[in-house]
Amino acid sequence: MNVYLESNFVLELALLQEQSESCERILSLGEAGRVQLAVPALAEPYETLVRRHRRRNRTKNALDWELGQIARSAAYKDRLGAGVTALLPLTRKSGAWKRYASGSAADIIPLEASVLAAATQYQSKHDFSPQDALVYSAVLAHLEEDYVRPSCFLNKDGDFDDREVLEELGGYNCMLFSRFDAGYRYILDNLD
Repeated sequence: MNVYLESNFVLELALLQEQSESCERILSLGEAGRVQLAVPALAEPYETLVRRHRRRNRTKNALDWELGQIARSAAYKDRLGAGVTALLPLTRKSGAWKRYASGSAADIIPLEASVLAAATQYQSKHDFSPQDALVYSAVLAHLEEDYVRPSCFLNKDGDFDDREVLEELGGYNCMLFSRFDAGYRYILDNLD
């Protein structure tokens, strides 16, 4: 089974968000060779992690300075601790994130000229953002190569939930899931 992932899968793993356990299990299935993971070659997840890390560090430094000023007052000094600001710089890179980032668990779908050209059409046709149009175009290009096997496309935000998209993907024997945990259940139910 082909399992297509988009950038929110990467962020879910790296930030250990609410569905990260399902993402971890999907990643493990890919590493075990039970499914074939594929993700478009986009830098968005890395850029998002770097941006969040920098923003949190700036916020932490500003709060540390303010708390330092407050701590100068004898009335508040004993009431302050390092609890809150210690959490801010954590952009948690789980073991799953490190395994995913190594590139060994998923095929990277290259952004070739044909994918870029098709993305502009999908952007208009489905009212996608440029980023979503690239993801969708890359997934369809990969599906054209191997649409005999059952496949699924997993995303988190429902950006691709549209009747026409569902029909297009269905024509390639591919199901769409807007939750990683629902996709994981589908994968388990359809493993060979």
